[in-house]
Formats: sequence, C-alpha cells, structure tokens
Amino acid sequence: MSNDIAYVRKEMAPDMPPPVTQTGIVGWMRKNLFLDIPNSLMTILALAFLVWTVPTLFNFLIGNAVFVAEDGTLCRAPEAGACWAYVIDRFDFYIYGFYPDSEYWRPNLVFIVAALLITHLLWPDLPYKGISAIAFFVGLPILAVILLNGGSFGLPEVTTEKWGGLMVTLIIASVGIVVSLPLGVVLALGRRSHMPFVKYVSIAFIELWRAVPLITVLFMASVMLPLFLPEGTTIDKILRALVGVALFQTAYMAEVVRGGLQALPKGQYEAANALGLNYFKSMYLIILPQALKHVIPGIVNSFISLFKDTSLVSIVGLFDLLGTVQATSALVEWKAPHQATTGYLFAASIFWIFCFGMSRYSMYMERRLDTGHKE
Repeated sequence: MSNDIAYVRKEMAPDMPPPVTQTGIVGWMRKNLFLDIPNSLMTILALAFLVWTVPTLFNFLIGNAVFVAEDGTLCRAPEAGACWAYVIDRFDFYIYGFYPDSEYWRPNLVFIVAALLITHLLWPDLPYKGISAIAFFVGLPILAVILLNGGSFGLPEVTTEKWGGLMVTLIIASVGIVVSLPLGVVLALGRRSHMPFVKYVSIAFIELWRAVPLITVLFMASVMLPLFLPEGTTIDKILRALVGVALFQTAYMAEVVRGGLQALPKGQYEAANALGLNYFKSMYLIILPQALKHVIPGIVNSFISLFKDTSLVSIVGLFDLLGTVQATSALVEWKAPHQATTGYLFAASIFWIFCFGMSRYSMYMERRLDTGHKE
C-alpha cells in the first residue's frame, strides 16, 4: 500500500507573459480585423478596395497633379491630374470673395480674434470663461460689424455685396449656431410650459419652421419679405440669410433640447422642488445641465447640418465657399478636364475639416462629462 504524496508550493509562481496572439499588433488585428469569418471577409474586401483605389487617387491628387502653372495649359495635358494651380490662383477669391485685396487684414483680424475666443471658451481647464463669453457674444459682433463693413473710424466701406467665400460661410454658420442654441432652449421650455399661450405659441413656431425646407425659407426671405415692407425699404442680403437660417435652425434645436428634457427622470424635477428651488433656479442649476449633456450628439449634429446647409444661401445671391467655386469653374484661361473637380475637392475638404473638428470635440465633451455610474 503506497502513501499519497501531496506537493504544496511555498513560493508564488512567476507571472507569465500574456499570449502573443492576445497583445500587440497581432492581438489588435485579431480582435478588430479577424475576430471571426464575417469580419475577416470584410477586412479582406476592404484591403482589396484600398489596393484598387489608393494608387489611382494618389496619382490624381499628388503624383500627376499640377501645382505650379500660370494658366490651364499644363492642366489640359492628357496625363494631368488635379489642377491645384487653379485653386492656388483663385484661393483669395475662395476665402474673401470680392473683398478688396488691400483690406484683407480686416477679416483676418476678425478670424484670429474669433479663433482665440472660441479656443478659450471650449478649452475646459482655462480660467476666466466669463470674460471670454462677454467678449465673444458682445464684443466680437461689434468688432466684426465695424471691421468687415467699415464706414467708420477711417475704414473704407465694403458693402456686403462684395463679401463672399469662406468668410460668408463662417459668418452665417457662426450666427446661426450662436443664436439657435439659446432660442432653442427657450422654445423647448416654452413647449413644455403649463401656460397655454406660451405652449401653443412655441408649438406653432416650431412646427411652422420645421414644415418647410431651408431653401424655401431663404427664397421667401429674398423674394417675399421685401413685399411686406414699406416702399423704398431694403434689407441687406446677408441679414436676410442670417435671419432665415437662425430661425430655421432654432426650431430644430428646440426639438433636440426637448428630447433631452423629456429624457430626464421625474425624480430630478421632484428633487429640485424638494430643495425649494423656483422654476428658473431648478432649470438653470439642475434640469438644463443634465438635459443638454444628454443631447450633445444631437446638438452637434444640428450644428454640422447647419454648417453644410450654408451652401444654400446662393439662392439669395450670396457667394459662399461653394458659390465661389462654382463661379470660377467656367474660367476660360483655366479650362481643363479636372478644373471643376479640383475646385469642388477643395471646397469639400474645407467642409470636412470643420465638420470633423466639431464631431471630434463633441466626442471629447461626451467623455469628459460622462458621469454615469459604473458597476
């Protein structure tokens, strides 16, 4: 009869490295690209598509592209790709429209001040937000009107008929975004109000503006609005577009905010009442901060949609970024097979940069403000 011998370890075994197939590049590829048969097939198809398209795109955009030329002669060569020389030649027109060359410093200064203030406001850890907010919402519009329009402080007047390009796109988008958010919050609260007059006026406004496309709003602002004004009265084209875009976007923003208000549990409203807060304090301190946090994706999505929809202002005779590209696509001296394509690619890249930037900042703020309870 044999005795059982038990082995008891007296020391901890050393840690073993994780399997090679679960870490590093191999692990990442296995987890994200080749997790199972469907994912593997999609990865192979995607790689095949890239192999097929990337060389062609590279040759068109860079390899065979024309970067330096005095006219479109080189761009008309059979093997020529994108005519970037045409974009470089018309670059100032794409940014400023018909704005005088000698006065470019005025919109440039407005752009720089706006960029600095927006950076300070959107950077969460920087102090003195209140001062920047006052400068952005009060000081910047006054500075923009004085510098861009001129006619005072010794600045020559530049009428809005000469404004164009990216400058007009940014002005309309910025005003629409800044105006639509607070007005949308007010309308969303009004639609949920217990006062019948406030509630039904808010509903009527929202449903009216949401029932028509933006191009119709701009057309009405351009053609119909002057018919209701006294004879001899005129309204600037830029102002018409700003009012139409802002009111249109406000209606959509109100519905986005209302979704956030309805998503909050009833207990949040009851907790505010239990603390003895009045309506305005409860909304400012408890309800709206949570509601707006929940609908950050919807708010930014509306902003992105508004930025792209600014191209519709051509209906009222304004030359935004896309309008300037279209206006120069028929230049005889630059006429080439890929002339218009190159211009539209330039416009598309500008729109993509701004829209992608807003999207990434939205994702950053969602992660920063995520206070969900994790088990």
